[in-house]
Amino acid sequence: MTIPFTRRPRAAFLMLLALSACAGTPEPESTRPVFIPRPAPVRPAHPGANYQVQPPAEMVKAVRDIWAASSDRVGVAVARADGSWTVSHRGQDYMPQQSVSKTWVALAVLDAVDKGRLTLDDKLTLTDKDLTLFNQPLQVPIRRDGEIETTIRALLEASMTGSDNTANDVLMRRIGGANAVRAVLAVKGLSGIRFGPGERELQSAIAGLKWEPEMRFGNNFEKARAKLTLEQRSAAMGAYLADPMDGATPEGVARALLKLKRGELLSRASTQHLLMLMTYSTTGKQRLRAGVPMGWSFAHKTGTGQDLGGRTAGYNDVGLMTAPDGTTYAVVVMMAEAYKPVTERQLFMQNIAATIGVWHRK
Repeated sequence: MTIPFTRRPRAAFLMLLALSACAGTPEPESTRPVFIPRPAPVRPAHPGANYQVQPPAEMVKAVRDIWAASSDRVGVAVARADGSWTVSHRGQDYMPQQSVSKTWVALAVLDAVDKGRLTLDDKLTLTDKDLTLFNQPLQVPIRRDGEIETTIRALLEASMTGSDNTANDVLMRRIGGANAVRAVLAVKGLSGIRFGPGERELQSAIAGLKWEPEMRFGNNFEKARAKLTLEQRSAAMGAYLADPMDGATPEGVARALLKLKRGELLSRASTQHLLMLMTYSTTGKQRLRAGVPMGWSFAHKTGTGQDLGGRTAGYNDVGLMTAPDGTTYAVVVMMAEAYKPVTERQLFMQNIAATIGVWHRK
């Protein structure tokens, strides 16, 4: 079976979902965000100028108030694309990335494309040996047909728009593994970002397990995890949260996103391709995206960790908000330890995004 690609990512991924009939639990929908009333327009100091040395004081206060109201361990960073300012809270703390790290795999893959080491149309054959765990819509056609033929292009689409773990790990191995991704991060000067060992080893370690090949079948991973005591699982998750192997700082992620937007990391074609995939992401519709004002564009990547005792080890959304006038902001919300209900986490993110729209100065 061949998994195709189309230039319309949303349609292609919906087709992939139809093939896989993924049985994942949908993220609960939240109520509409409480938007802050838009203030009266403020004229720029220099007519026609769109450069701000300092962020709007009202926005700084609003972001701080939203952040301070949360009892969870949350990092926030908002940065303007021209590099003039960054506003952050816990912006230099390393927080679990979870699937946000798929962005760096995609970056490394497209860097290899730019260097001529592979092409987007290179074909790969996937079998059950390639399966990982948790969210992986590709597992259904693989298990049904025994193997599937696909391309780098299609796997990038599945990873970045639908956060497919199998697609991501196959891409990571295709370019040389975790060390190859780390090397690209280093060469590109992306500080404040770690890259973990891949989904299998990362998720196993968080649960207090060591990855075994049979865990990729059925619910074997969940069965193995259920055999551990609460103390064992709590200790493993606590160790991960204290020093996440896939951790990143909100400020580091914001800097990387802005470098991507400015075309400093990839060729023009590869930059546009990655931003297109992020724009068509189907995950986290009630996170930051729900607070982005109408008329703005939004390209992003979400990440969600395992739950234990009402605690989630990473609940994130990071992206690029672009106003109708072309001004772009990197917006990063990383909840390292999230205890609040999902709807409250979503509302927090929505209000951060809405605040940027409210105080954007044209």
